[in-house]
Amino acid sequence: MMASVPKINVDRLWSDIISLGEITDPALPYTRRSFSPLFDEGRAMLSRRMAEAGLTVRVDAAGNLIGRRDGRLENAPAIAMGSHSDTVPAGGRFDGIAGVVAAIEVACAIAESGHQTSHPIEVIDFLAEEPSTFGLSCIGSRGMASQLDGAMLAMIDGEGRVLADALRAVGGEPDSIATAGRNDLAAFLELHIEQGPVLENKNIPIGVVSSIVGIRRIEIEFEGMPAHAGTAPMNLRQDAGYAGALTNVAVRQHAEAFSAREDRYFVATTGIMLLHPGGSNVVPGRCKLVIDVRSSDAALIEEFTEILDRESLFSADLAKVRRISMKLLSDGVPAHCDQRIRSCIRDSAVSLGCPALDIASGAGHDAAFIATICPVGMIFIPCLRGMSHTPDEYSTADELGTGAAVMLEAVLRLDAMLIP
Repeated sequence: MMASVPKINVDRLWSDIISLGEITDPALPYTRRSFSPLFDEGRAMLSRRMAEAGLTVRVDAAGNLIGRRDGRLENAPAIAMGSHSDTVPAGGRFDGIAGVVAAIEVACAIAESGHQTSHPIEVIDFLAEEPSTFGLSCIGSRGMASQLDGAMLAMIDGEGRVLADALRAVGGEPDSIATAGRNDLAAFLELHIEQGPVLENKNIPIGVVSSIVGIRRIEIEFEGMPAHAGTAPMNLRQDAGYAGALTNVAVRQHAEAFSAREDRYFVATTGIMLLHPGGSNVVPGRCKLVIDVRSSDAALIEEFTEILDRESLFSADLAKVRRISMKLLSDGVPAHCDQRIRSCIRDSAVSLGCPALDIASGAGHDAAFIATICPVGMIFIPCLRGMSHTPDEYSTADELGTGAAVMLEAVLRLDAMLIP
C-alpha cells in the first residue's frame, strides 16, 4: 500500500490535552508537579499514547520520557520534538503540555500515513522543566545536555528528599547520569504557547522563535538597625527597607533603558522583597531582594549586573546601612534558534497558508539547554490574553492543530533536508 500524506487529527490532539488536564489536584487545578503521584499518573498516560503512536518507549538516566521510531537510514541522527508535562502550582493545561501532545500527534500522523522517515523520530517529555521542589528547573534537559552535576543531584527539598532519590523514583539512573547526554540529535523542535499577547493581538497563528532568553537571578541583602517607627528621627534611621526600595527603583529605571536598545530583548523584575522584622510600626533592620534579569544578549545581563552592584552599594550608603551580600542564585545563558530550522518552520507555515511572525521568547524553555547539543527551533501558538501559569491559560483546538500541522510539515522538510 502506498503511503498517504500525513495529517494531524485535531480531535485526537484536543482529547489528549483535555485528558491530561484531568489528571490534577482537584482542589488546585491545574496542578501536576514533578516528582508527585499525579505527575507519575500523567507520565503513564503519555507513555501509553507514545506506544499507541508506534513509538518504542523508555526513560533515560535523567528521567526524560522518550518515545522513538526508527528511520530508514541506519545510524542517522534523530529529529526530536517535545516539551514538558509538569506544571507550576495552579498552572494551566497548555504550558509545556501542548508541546508534548503535539509531538505525539505528529508521530501518530506519520505512522498512520505509512510514511517512512529517513531519520529516527523522537518524542520527549522532559523531566521537571518548571522549578521543582528542589529549587531547580529544566532537570531533564540539563541531564540530556550533560549539565546535571553532582551538586544538583545532592539538592534536598522541603520534605527532606534528595534529588538523586527522586530521580530514581521516576525511572532515572543518577549513578549513570552521564549516559543521558546526547550527541546523536540532528534537530529539536518545541511547540509552545507564547505565554504573551503578541500573536493574539496581531492575529497571527504562528510565531517563529528567534531566541530564548538567558535568565539570571540575583539576591541582594541589606542590614540596618530596627527601630521604633514613631520615635526614631528620620535623619538617624538605618532603614534597610529604604535601601531595598531605592535599589528596586534603580532596577526599573535601568531595565527600561536597556529594553529601549534596538534588536535586543531585555527585562528585569524585583520579584521578592522581604522586610524584617516586618512590623508596620518597626523600621526594617533587614531587607532581602531577589531580582530576575532576562535577555537574549548575555553581554547585557553582565552589564546590568555590574550596574546593579554599583546601585545597590549607593543605595546602602544613602540609607546608612550595609549591603551584606549580593549573590548569584542561578544563571542560564541565552540560546539562539537555528537559522536553517527557523527558515524551515517559516516555509512550512507559508505552505499551509499560515502567516508567521519572528518573535523572541521571554520565558525559559528546555530548548535552551538542548541548543547546546544540537540545532533547535521553536514554534509559538497564541494563548488567550497572553495568560500562562494560571488555570485561565487557554489556546483553542484550532490554534493547537495549526501549530501541530506546521511542526509536522517542518519535521518532514527537515527529514529531507538533513540527509547527508
